[in-house]
Amino acid sequence: MTEKQSPKQKLHNTNTKLYKIILYNDEVNTFDFVIEMLMRYCNHNLYQAEQCALITHYKGKSIVKKGTYNKLEPIASTLLDNGLSVEIEK
Repeated sequence: MTEKQSPKQKLHNTNTKLYKIILYNDEVNTFDFVIEMLMRYCNHNLYQAEQCALITHYKGKSIVKKGTYNKLEPIASTLLDNGLSVEIEK
């Protein structure tokens, strides 16, 4: 027997779906700048930021942050405002 979800439970499920910020490689930003942005706005430590920058450079893109859409949207906007190529995906 399956239970029906209340509207409140459905809303909770929508707010907890995980999304991800994808960083795309570009020929404009330096490694140091990308690393600084990831540390400042994605709360990466130096090692994590360096690894994301290298993966992005060699693979063309990488996942730099996961979370709810509401949490990721301001981070992605700030990264875009600073000249990085990012998007939010499901």
